[in-house]
Amino acid sequence: MIERTEFVDVTVDSGVAHVRLDRPKAANALHGPLWSELHGVLRAVDAEPSARVVVISGNGRHFCGGIDVASLAELLAGRDEHRDRHCAGRARERLWRSIRELQEVFTAVERCRTPVIAAVHGACIGAGLDLAVACDLRYASADASFVLKEIDLGLAADVGVLQRLPRIVGEGVARELAYTGRPVDGREAAALRLANGVFDTPDELAAGVAEVAAALAAKSPLALRGTKHAITYARDHSVADGLEQIATWNAAMLPSADLDEAVAAFRERRAPTYPD
Repeated sequence: MIERTEFVDVTVDSGVAHVRLDRPKAANALHGPLWSELHGVLRAVDAEPSARVVVISGNGRHFCGGIDVASLAELLAGRDEHRDRHCAGRARERLWRSIRELQEVFTAVERCRTPVIAAVHGACIGAGLDLAVACDLRYASADASFVLKEIDLGLAADVGVLQRLPRIVGEGVARELAYTGRPVDGREAAALRLANGVFDTPDELAAGVAEVAAALAAKSPLALRGTKHAITYARDHSVADGLEQIATWNAAMLPSADLDEAVAAFRERRAPTYPD
């Protein structure tokens, strides 16, 4: 059983794991405990057989207001003063390791075996956008505000958005958003293909995403996991490598209870029921 933490609310119902950032008074800004708890929850959800689809959202008025400014200051100040005064290189290596640890939180979203859907309303700023683009699908309410904010903080975004966003919206659009830091509302996000769909209100967003998640949860879990893995692998490899990968996957996974059930359900003209 997956249990909620102090800053991450999580439930699993009918094959859908709902992961909700739960720091609403701070716009769900990511501070140290929330970073750590989110990573742990994502790994637990990935290991839970009954969780066939994951929906990530934010409690309160916003999806995620980005990295907590106080946490950013702590990250920059997080060094051993006695040792660092003798070697700037060691201080910078520790900062490098801290950044890599933060990157791993969003990489865990991408590596999650099941499809992950971001339901974005209100602010989706900085690290919140990093989280959203690590998901498989993104849906937004019209009031959503996607902002690649780091340029206005005097730094280059470093936890995944500059690597993933161009593959979603194209290099030109990604460069514009990264260079200007301008906000993009839900409707423009859909036009740019940053969002897969847009809904008029947050309530309609929640209902629409629930419908998408339920439809995916009814499909073969093994086929969904294989499809996600193949698309992610193909993104980072040549066509020839991708063909080799999917041939190897299906040679191992094709003879399955899911395939037997799909064929039987087709013949019997009924909806299939797949094991976890």
